[in-house]
Amino acid sequence: MPITEPTRDRLSRPDEAQAQPRPLRRPDWIRVRAPGGETYERLRELMRSKTLHTVCEEAMCPNMGECWGHGTATFLMMGDVCTRTCGFCDIKHGRPAPLDFTEPERVAQAVKSMNLRHAVITSVNRDERPDGGAPIFAMVIRRIRELQPGCSIEVLIPDFKGSREALQIVMEARPEILNHNVETVPRLFKKVQPQDNYAWTRATLSNAKELDPEVLTKSGLMLGLGEELDEVKAVIADLRSWGVDILTIGQYLQPSRKHLPIERYYTLEEFQEIREYALGLGFKWAECGPLVRSSYHAEEQVRALSVVHRKLYGDAAMQAPPSA
Repeated sequence: MPITEPTRDRLSRPDEAQAQPRPLRRPDWIRVRAPGGETYERLRELMRSKTLHTVCEEAMCPNMGECWGHGTATFLMMGDVCTRTCGFCDIKHGRPAPLDFTEPERVAQAVKSMNLRHAVITSVNRDERPDGGAPIFAMVIRRIRELQPGCSIEVLIPDFKGSREALQIVMEARPEILNHNVETVPRLFKKVQPQDNYAWTRATLSNAKELDPEVLTKSGLMLGLGEELDEVKAVIADLRSWGVDILTIGQYLQPSRKHLPIERYYTLEEFQEIREYALGLGFKWAECGPLVRSSYHAEEQVRALSVVHRKLYGDAAMQAPPSA
């Protein structure tokens, strides 16, 4: 049945949520701080005043309290309705509104108002457009650099269905980090992200490195959806073979009973094993832990690794950010 109104539900029938087993109890090493505080409230009001969305809120990120408390956020562009129905995601899906080409200006103005050192820009999928909305990414990168010089930029992009032409539009704006998450192992794609394709992920990441070797590339996976550790390691090896520089691995946390269930929780020792494996393959940076998400410690990654940032702003701009 066609979707007439945007929804967060990811199960095909409402009764499937009732049929799911009771969620697994969270282990002691997973503790999520509820968002709050003066800085959090100020940023929330700023977003609403500029009619902006953050993936922190829309995807119910477990680090929202920590990151917003430090005055940082990940901006969600091209609306808050996605054309895909990934079973892990709490962003609404359905028929989106037309693109708003004034949005890059509002995002850039928000970055300036927040005085950010590092901005993460992501978006919903816009499969109704041949370019997937790629020009929006390019516009916001260029405008942030005009309004907030010295602010580094990471873009977390859709796969654009593997389109090299759409990807090139983004790459020509030269973000410091080009991120596209593989999310899970190939065997689980149909269950976890049915409209995605492993070949599109490969094309996106390998083409990004070919188009501009100086732009850092990044990808990540969620664990706990039914994958085996050997499958995870095989994907990590694939990512490295595609030239990916930075890896993020975190625990999947079920947004609601209308989303895919958690099959199991990984231990801290298993995350450490995965990190050591990734670094042994030659990744320049690997963040692996239960609450790690794709933008976790992104500013530190730029200051440590980015050739693009050094060329734009000089060696002084590569200084590590102050401790929180």
